[in-house]
Parts: sequence; structure tokens; C-alpha cells
Amino acid sequence: MAAEELKNIFLSASIPFKERHEKYYNTADIIAIRDSVIALASLVIPKYRLIWGGHPSITPIIHYVLEKFEIDIKNHVKLYQSKHFEKKFPIENKEFETVEITEDLGEIKASLRLMRERMLGENTFEAGVFIGGMDGVEDEYNLFRELNPNAILLPIASTGAAAKIIYENNIEQFKNEKLVNDYGYMSLFQELLIDKIN
Repeated sequence: MAAEELKNIFLSASIPFKERHEKYYNTADIIAIRDSVIALASLVIPKYRLIWGGHPSITPIIHYVLEKFEIDIKNHVKLYQSKHFEKKFPIENKEFETVEITEDLGEIKASLRLMRERMLGENTFEAGVFIGGMDGVEDEYNLFRELNPNAILLPIASTGAAAKIIYENNIEQFKNEKLVNDYGYMSLFQELLIDKIN
């Protein structure tokens, strides 16, 4: 399948830091965050393109999954980073073929906003998956929903943190206990994502 024909899936995820936001950290399930990112990447990367903003706790996990595949599918992943964080880029960034570096506007919020606007505005998405995370995941959820009104939205509430808050704040929209209680992420993503976009 040619690169331009691949369907795009957006991932917004991070592992919360205790010192930054206790409201996210206190409900975060770090094992669930890791397991769900591995499951999502394992299912999405062979057939679709996974696009994400490079949080240093998530990019190494995706690189780990990518290394497990014996076929060359580097064009199935696309990583966005803001130049603002250049000194903190994970070493794994160098392993990805498609890395979009957006301009450093000198201030963290403006730089992140620019990165997110480009990431979510210049790609068309079938779905957005929201895992764990802090305020950035909430911001990305709101912008993604605005720019991709017809895409599938999956806040994985079982991972806690921002994903749980998004789910609870929009419970009438989602109303799916699997998002809260199902830790079998391979089958969860197969049912709620892959089967719906095939």
C-alpha cells in the first residue's frame, strides 16, 4: 500500500509526572498506559499510519514496537516534535524516518499550540486515541475533535489521568464500559478501532 493511501490514526498519550499535576498522576495506571500504547501500535502500524506528538515517555515505546516488525514499515509512523524541546528529544527520535519538527516560538505554550495545529490540521484522521496523559492530552482531544468532527474518538479511561477525565466529562457521548474496565487492549482496539475503520 502506498504511503499516501494509508489511513491515519492519531495517538495522544503521556505518563503523568507527579511534580507537575497530581490530579493526573493520582489516577494514572502506568502499566495500563504502557500496555495500551504497545497494543495500539502493534495493531495500527502494520496496516495504517500512526501519528503522535513525541512525548519522551511514549516515543521509546513506539520504537520498541516498530523494531519487532520484520518488514520495512517506517512510512507507517509519523512523529511531530516542537523545536522548543530539542535538547530533550528522546534518542529514539533518530530512528524514525518521518519526523516533523515545528518552529520554536520561544514560549512553551505557543510552541506546543503550533505543533498541535500543524499535526492535527495537515493530516486527515480516521480516529484519535487518548491514553493516560496530562493537560496536553486534554488540549489535543479538544483540538482533534474540532478539526476531525467525523473521526472515531477513544479516550481509554482505564489508563487513568487525562483519558479518564475526558471520558467522565463526555460520558453521555461514550457510554462504553469497555473503555473503563477492559484491560485486554489488543481485543479492545480490534473491536472499537480496527473493525470500524476497515
